[in-house]
Amino acid sequence: MDINLMGFDVSAARQKPETIRHKEESCPFCDREHLTGVIETEGDMVFLRNKYNVIEGADQFVLIEGRECHSDMPSYTKEHMHALIRFGLRMWQRLKESGRYEAVLFFKNYGPLSGGTIRHPHMQLIGLPHVKKELLCRPEEFEGPVIHEQDGVTLNVSDVPRIGFWEFNILPPEDLTPAAIDTTADFIQIIVDFLTHHFGSQTQSYNIFFYDLGGRIAVKLLPRFATPPIFVGYGIHFRPSSLDEAIHAIQERYF
Repeated sequence: MDINLMGFDVSAARQKPETIRHKEESCPFCDREHLTGVIETEGDMVFLRNKYNVIEGADQFVLIEGRECHSDMPSYTKEHMHALIRFGLRMWQRLKESGRYEAVLFFKNYGPLSGGTIRHPHMQLIGLPHVKKELLCRPEEFEGPVIHEQDGVTLNVSDVPRIGFWEFNILPPEDLTPAAIDTTADFIQIIVDFLTHHFGSQTQSYNIFFYDLGGRIAVKLLPRFATPPIFVGYGIHFRPSSLDEAIHAIQERYF
C-alpha cells in the first residue's frame, strides 16, 4: 500500500499533560526553570526536544512561542511575529540540513479540534528518518484564487483542498528575502486572526503546516472542525461554494 505508516507509542502519549480541556492542570511550558532538552533560545522563545516522543523512530521537537500562556498569534506584536517565523524557519532548516532525516515536519496545532494537548502557544518539528516524501503533499493543494500578493509572497485559498472546505496557502518566492519572510509572518498572523475572530463559522481550533516543495517553502492554514465523514470514509474532498465570500472578507478587512 502506498502510504506513510508509522508506529505510535500509546504508553508515551498517556503520560502527556493536557491543558486545553483540563485547564486546572499546570502548564509545563510556563515552568521555565524545569524545562529539559533545551537546544536554543531567542528572547522568550525556546526550542527544545519534546519530552514525549510518541512517534516511533522519529525525533520530536517543540518551539515555545513565548512566555504568555493564554496569548496567541493575533495578539503578538509584528516584531515578535516576525522573530518567531524567522526562528522557526531557522530551526527547521537546521534539522533538514543535519543529514539525519528524510523529511522534517514543521507545524502548529491550536485548540481542542487541532490534535493539540497544550494550550500554551507552541509549534512542533518532527524529524523522520524514513518517509516517502512524495506522499506528504501534492502541488495542486497549494493552487487557487489569489487573495493578496506582496514582496513576492502570494496568499491564496485552495480550490483543491487537502481535506476539504477552507484552506489558505502562503507561497513565498524561492529567493526567500528578509522582506518575504516578514510578509509570510504577516500573512500567517492575518489568517489566524481571521479564522479565530472573523470567520463566518468562528473556530477556536486551527492548524498551520509548513512544506518543503523542492527548495521552495509553502504554508497551509486551515480551521479545524469535525473532519467531514465522507472524507474519512471515502476520501472525497469538498470545495465550499463561498470561496469568493472569504476572499472578499479578507481583502476588505486586512488589505
